[in-house]
Amino acid sequence: MIVTTRFAPSPTGDLHLGHILAAKVARELARKSGGTFLLRHEDIDDTRVKEECYTRIEQDLQWLGLTWDGEPIRQSNRLEAYAAALHRIRELGLAYPCFCTRKDIQAEIGKILAAPHGSEALLYPGLCRDLDGLETKARIAAGEPHTWRLNSAKAAALHGEISFHDLRHGTTTAVSTMVNGDVVLARKDIGTSYHLAVVVDDAFQKVSHVTRGEDLLGATHVQRQLQAILGFPEPTYLHHALVRDENGIRLAKRDAAKSIRSLRQGGLPPAAILDMAAASE
Repeated sequence: MIVTTRFAPSPTGDLHLGHILAAKVARELARKSGGTFLLRHEDIDDTRVKEECYTRIEQDLQWLGLTWDGEPIRQSNRLEAYAAALHRIRELGLAYPCFCTRKDIQAEIGKILAAPHGSEALLYPGLCRDLDGLETKARIAAGEPHTWRLNSAKAAALHGEISFHDLRHGTTTAVSTMVNGDVVLARKDIGTSYHLAVVVDDAFQKVSHVTRGEDLLGATHVQRQLQAILGFPEPTYLHHALVRDENGIRLAKRDAAKSIRSLRQGGLPPAAILDMAAASE
């Protein structure tokens, strides 16, 4: 089987060792089959994007020898594709507008926590799920800000049991509410969301194997459901171990001392940095 993988960083800061492990795993899996390794910039959240980071990311990857195939794509250039996917989900009756603010949601969660057996406190409490259709149309027409959420219960009833196969974790039954219940499909400010954009782009780029850190294993439950709704192929998954600091904490972009730029400036050669990243595999 010819494998196609992708590395999809967000251009909001410099790459660190965790990113390099993710890129290395994806590239090696593709190269073993003579397949394709793609680069995608996940930049839909333009409030956090730093223009210089596109170049810095690509320079770091090239310096490390983690070259990719073809031209990198930017999610910010594909908003029409995400809008079309959202339209399809809405046409199926599987999405609803949500007018809640974070304050509204937190207040409702507080009520759940105060009640006996409030075990679903981390899930979106469904405040807008059953709003009257005429009311929602009127509020949208009046220009009231809103997100679009997936009606996970209706989607689950439509498609039944869905599973996914992970090369490290085996086959798992997807749970539609794994990530905060009725997930946001389109944010108020950008018209899409991480989950929707990732699913649309993986299908567009014909990604056969999705490789990423095990911290995103929960997201796969939601994304498999979206793939089923939209009729997209099911990829194989590989959720690999994370690179952690000396205290066992997952590396993040705030760990500037562990950035590839800092390690390069400290005189470490590419092979040493790749070995540091691979030590977590």
